[in-house]
Amino acid sequence: MEYSDFLQLVLSRQSDRAYDKERPVETEKLERILEAGRLAPSACNAQPWKFVVITDRELAVKIGKAAAGLGMNKFAKDAPVHILVVEESANITSMLGGKVKDKHFPLIDIGIAAAHIALAAESEGLGSCMIGWFDEKEMKRLADIPSSKRVLLDITIGYPVKEKRKKMRKPKEKVISYNSYK
Repeated sequence: MEYSDFLQLVLSRQSDRAYDKERPVETEKLERILEAGRLAPSACNAQPWKFVVITDRELAVKIGKAAAGLGMNKFAKDAPVHILVVEESANITSMLGGKVKDKHFPLIDIGIAAAHIALAAESEGLGSCMIGWFDEKEMKRLADIPSSKRVLLDITIGYPVKEKRKKMRKPKEKVISYNSYK
């Protein structure tokens, strides 16, 4: 893959909030997307995640309803796939490093894995949206996730039904500086 191909992938990826609810995601595409998440780098190779993949149509609608609240995320019930990202314990090296540096590395690691999943979905011609606002207790109940665990993200996956939007980002001068903070 050329760098320009990767940059085009990054440019085309967006948070899709409308899916073709009649078109299922092919198993082989979903497996490649999940593999991209599994292979993501993590601090001290801790891999502090578990991906609970919801593909059952009836359950996906219920999970989608648990993602909707206060008028947010109404689209989630139409997503054919939900990847619930559960935080798992980091290994001892990552935990010690996090204590020393006052950083919770699993959150960073899960963000990286989620980005891999979203870009992999885009490369497969699928849309995705990372949802952090949801009824976590209800999601755990529906997916048999132990109450002691944290569901950090619900990543919806499906075939988008809306056109791509123009990507709006701050100008590079506002977010990039070289050799010092300016």
